[in-house]
Amino acid sequence: MPGLGLLSWDNGDMSADPEFEQVVKLYYPDLYRFGLSLTGSETDACDLAQETFYIWANKRHQLKNPAKVKAWLFTTLHREFLQARRHEMRFKDEPIDEASAEFLTMNADCVNRIDARVLLSFLRQLDEAHRAPLVLYYLEDLSYNEIAETLAVPLGTVQSRIARAKIKLLQLLNGTTPPR
Repeated sequence: MPGLGLLSWDNGDMSADPEFEQVVKLYYPDLYRFGLSLTGSETDACDLAQETFYIWANKRHQLKNPAKVKAWLFTTLHREFLQARRHEMRFKDEPIDEASAEFLTMNADCVNRIDARVLLSFLRQLDEAHRAPLVLYYLEDLSYNEIAETLAVPLGTVQSRIARAKIKLLQLLNGTTPPR
């Protein structure tokens, strides 16, 4: 994991912290993938994961149940993503519509040949409210309850968003437009 300092920053202590390193080694790949699915950018995903671990280094003492480390990390990454998104929306220079020219259409027979980049491009076309629970469920193996806790939404909302996201993703993969 290049560029990721595995040191404890609590109280300015820069000594190696095996517990912190273990958490980073265990969850960095999952957090990175989740960040990549949200941002579509490897650099932004890396930044989100690192920011999440920076926050963990400074606030991990606040977690009362160590069994919930994974959920805490995913919640923190998602909140950092939302905060960055809100900042972008408030301070947006000008709209860029280049992404719409890169949208791919695909028939159902092509699904077997789909690669990760194409799938990520389709995931980016889903709105964030539907994309996040879908990714947490299928790529990060979180339960509906863990997703509800991570995203701070009711369980029923998680279930309906995943169902709607699957329908939208299938429509994108088939090259059909969703009904309005």
